[in-house]
Amino acid sequence: MGLISDAARRRIMAAYREKRSEERLRFHYEVEKRLAEKLRDSTKESRSSLYRDCYEELFRTVGDHPQLTNKFDNDAAHVKRRLRLLLPMLRPDATLLEIGAGDCRLSIAAAPHVRKVIALDVAPAIMARNDLPANVEPCLSDGTSIPVPPGSVDIAYSDQLMEHLHPDDALEQLRNVFAALKPGGRYLCITPNRLSGPHDVSRYFEDVATGLHLREYTNRDLLVLMRDVGFREVRAVLAAKGRKIAEVPASMVSAVEGVFGALPRRLRSFAGGPLSNVLFGTRVVASK
Repeated sequence: MGLISDAARRRIMAAYREKRSEERLRFHYEVEKRLAEKLRDSTKESRSSLYRDCYEELFRTVGDHPQLTNKFDNDAAHVKRRLRLLLPMLRPDATLLEIGAGDCRLSIAAAPHVRKVIALDVAPAIMARNDLPANVEPCLSDGTSIPVPPGSVDIAYSDQLMEHLHPDDALEQLRNVFAALKPGGRYLCITPNRLSGPHDVSRYFEDVATGLHLREYTNRDLLVLMRDVGFREVRAVLAAKGRKIAEVPASMVSAVEGVFGALPRRLRSFAGGPLSNVLFGTRVVASK
């Protein structure tokens, strides 16, 4: 790889927040990029096992990956913020499906608030724990399947999941989520916004996601996909620090997003910040 841009060099300085050296970040990036290329070039048939194989290799090879060292997505404060956003949708008689449950910390935190939690993931290595509450059921997926009875789920939830799917699989997984939901069921989908990305480890080295974020989405992208699947209503959730501010029609945020996305990249970076995260966090609630 040649010289990196000044912008990428500045992003590398953020590595100090991770307490990982630039060398370790580059190693992590090269592993993800290789695995991502394998997934992008794969066939539908091979991906039934390839997602699991790739993530097992990632966590086996990159021993200081944040998901294994508890630095980011799995820390207590982050779990608390995620639960705070999800809680208004939960009720004692509900079944919650968490798609991309990781080490199940959120599933465990949500368990007292629902009848049952189904914790779905592709990587058994980070789901392996022996302290799951009795009403939390771990479940393995091939990356797109939702192996639960049709119409058995009240609330589906995913955070930082859609971007890891092969683009050809995203629509299929959404169809499977739709089938798993009961009539009137809701799906809260949270994913990094492409306009402020990249958001995977390639952010330290590139201006476009080339790691295991196989595609990053905008609110408009999700609105189109959700409508194609058959969801009757799609709303954008405006939130800050895990606190919901409002729900608005996703088409409204999509229109504002179009103006923001038309700005040159440098101006988008300048205009970015807390307000843009509230508007463009790519959090949508789709109702069946």
